[in-house]
Amino acid sequence: MDAVAGPMIRQMKQLGINAKFMGGDGICSGELPKLAAGAMGDGQVVCAEAGGVEGAQKAGMEKFKADFKKKFNADVQIYAPYVYDATNVLVAAMVKAGSADPAKYLPALAKTTDYKGVTGNITFDQKGDIKNGALTMFTYKGDKREQIAVVR
Repeated sequence: MDAVAGPMIRQMKQLGINAKFMGGDGICSGELPKLAAGAMGDGQVVCAEAGGVEGAQKAGMEKFKADFKKKFNADVQIYAPYVYDATNVLVAAMVKAGSADPAKYLPALAKTTDYKGVTGNITFDQKGDIKNGALTMFTYKGDKREQIAVVR
């Protein structure tokens, strides 16, 4: 998506359109400023990524990233901590149910409350959605992406 967003931002500037450019995680990349080729104004782009940590959770996320880098000599990809937590929540439900049979562990999974994950405490509502899910908003200043806020 950033490969489309960058040229659109350039075209907006060429046409004299002075407006915000908003999008999801696909435009929220480190490549976007390069693809916009200098046409992107500070604060013009607003993009959102699912998830986000704040406050005391940041220390846990930073430790996860450092441990990952040390073990695999690679940076953590955007959604890896959420996959890590999802896998651990699933395993915890299997352990609690004493079985890997979905008919037995799914009820335990549905009752998950305050699981202490890298991405924060995980609790599911009656529909199976995460309670108090986060969305992180970003913008760009110069060629650097900056966090605006974590919204719940």
